[in-house]
Amino acid sequence: MARLEARLARRDAGLVLVRRRHVRSNNSWMHNVPSLVSGRERCTLLIHPEDAARAGLVDGARARVRSKAGELVAPVEVSDEMMRGVVSLPHGWGHDKPEIRLAVASRHAGVCNNVLAPGELVDVPSGNAVVNGIPVEVLPLG
Repeated sequence: MARLEARLARRDAGLVLVRRRHVRSNNSWMHNVPSLVSGRERCTLLIHPEDAARAGLVDGARARVRSKAGELVAPVEVSDEMMRGVVSLPHGWGHDKPEIRLAVASRHAGVCNNVLAPGELVDVPSGNAVVNGIPVEVLPLG
C-alpha cells in the first residue's frame, strides 16, 4: 500500500505509454493478411490534443518516442479518446527485422514498443516486466 500511495501522490508532467490492440490487428499474424492491413495506418501513436499541442505535434506528423530503454519513431494520431498524460502504441508490430519472413507484414512494419520497456521496471507482486505505464518523452521528429 505504501508503494501505491507514493505512486498516486506523484505529480509529474511526463507522459506514460500504454499498449493497445485494434480489432483488425489483434495479433501480429493478422499483419500478414492483405485485407487486414489495407486502408489507413494502424500502428500510430495516439495522443490527446492538449499533449500533442504541448509537444508541438500535429495529426499525421512523425514523433520520436523515448524512454530510459530506447527510442522509436511513429506516426502521430491526435485523439481526444486518449486521456491527458497517456500515449498509446499498438501491440505486436515491428516487422522490420531482417529475419522476418512475413512478406505482407514487412511492407507494413510499424514499430515494436517493446524497445521502450526498461528491463528493470518490474511489477513487484508478480515479478513481470512492466509493459504499460512506461514513462516516455514524445518529441517532434526533426
